[in-house]
Amino acid sequence: MPTNPRTHEQRQVAESFGVDAERYDRTRPGYPAEMVRAIVEATPGQRIDVLDVGCGTGISARPFRRAGCRVHGVEPDPRMAALARRGGIEVDESTFEAWEPHGRTVDLVIAGQTWHWVDPVAGARRAAEVLRPGGRLAVFWNAMQPEPAVAETFAQINAEVLPELPRLPPDAAAAYSAMGATAADGIRAAGAFTEPAEWRFGSERRYTREEWLDMVPTQGFYTRLPPGRLRPLLDRMGAAIDGAFTVRVTTLVVTASRRA
Repeated sequence: MPTNPRTHEQRQVAESFGVDAERYDRTRPGYPAEMVRAIVEATPGQRIDVLDVGCGTGISARPFRRAGCRVHGVEPDPRMAALARRGGIEVDESTFEAWEPHGRTVDLVIAGQTWHWVDPVAGARRAAEVLRPGGRLAVFWNAMQPEPAVAETFAQINAEVLPELPRLPPDAAAAYSAMGATAADGIRAAGAFTEPAEWRFGSERRYTREEWLDMVPTQGFYTRLPPGRLRPLLDRMGAAIDGAFTVRVTTLVVTASRRA
């Protein structure tokens, strides 16, 4: 996971997730229904128009469509955008900072697992430009935390096999909270929103060895690694997993309303 508050400047990493877009779509966790419901209920409008920033393959867009919203995506990676379009989502290929709305306005701007790749102040200002008065900005992340013994083992394997990469943080939710704080500061600096609020939703998921090893290559630490560097890591992780293990998922939301 990103740990640098200026991750939005790391464009090569930000646009590396499409290296295997279908794997990303298949393995990345979705977002809890209660989160979607809370965001929709806090957004004015009968039929809500949504702009999904960094929509990727459509993982964040789909639950809002199921909730009755109309969703339009912005995505800089053409590989990810193509998969989202196959799922029926209209997508403009662009970074959010450079995106031109051409008169489009919406009730809700969302960003699932992507806002740290957007300049926090410029992104908030662009969201304010496209939001109707009273509309809502909601950015959110899934922080995945394996059970303690497994997390410690994975961190040790990561440090031994790939010592040049950042050490895995011991508390994923705390790392994402830091990104949430950066997002909130950007929203405040934009000067167009109410005071940002932080919401949290918790869940658990069991992962088998095969499911975990299928998902690991989609994470930002590993998306740019050549197969020869990634394979030893996966082999070591696979050998350390005894059957299945539990992952605690904390979904963090930072949200604010556009002032009238």
